[in-house]
Amino acid sequence: MDKAVIKGPIVIPDDWPGYSLELFSYPEHYHEDIDSVYIPHGVIMNRVERLARYVMDDFGDSIVVLCVLKGGYKFCVDLVEFIKVLGRNSNKYLETRVEFIRLKSYLNDQSTEELQIIGSRDLSFLRGKSVLIVEAIVDTGKTMKALLKHVETFEPKMVKVAGLLVKRVPNMAEDLTDYVGFEIPNHFVVGYALDYNEYFRDLNHICVISKIGKMKYKQEQSNG
Repeated sequence: MDKAVIKGPIVIPDDWPGYSLELFSYPEHYHEDIDSVYIPHGVIMNRVERLARYVMDDFGDSIVVLCVLKGGYKFCVDLVEFIKVLGRNSNKYLETRVEFIRLKSYLNDQSTEELQIIGSRDLSFLRGKSVLIVEAIVDTGKTMKALLKHVETFEPKMVKVAGLLVKRVPNMAEDLTDYVGFEIPNHFVVGYALDYNEYFRDLNHICVISKIGKMKYKQEQSNG
């Protein structure tokens, strides 16, 4: 009898301290700015490959990947590459078109109420298509709910969401994501293209930012 396929996330417990920085390579200029390596790059990559298999199983012969910039770009690139590799090594090939949408909903480490779509809001090319929205991190789901509502106005055939990380927060949005890499505590994490005011995107690992890092790269909210 075949084992049931478990599609749930890898759950990281609240008391997980992460790995010592001394065990990994990372940009030296961030030495005081991060507390620990929370999810090593190799673990991320293996998990993304598994998510690519789930996507291959669920979609037909073509897909439009809508990558949420900027934080989702590395997750998207790696996910799409694994989909291509899996297609070359199986009897099923998933034709993949990648489009981008840029959102802004954070100031420092706080989510703002307003969803800002930067650039064109016209997603008419999604009409009648099978769509996979690729986002790096989902917490309360305010941003994702707003994006889904916007996407659905263009009448796609199907929409699914892949989130590398889902945060355990009050009213967490786990029901919005169809494919999840990791469920994590409510820590502000950076790296693997996740930023803090545009810093830390060059980290390969997902790390926990330190108090020093938050103060060093903090931005003041404008009144305009």
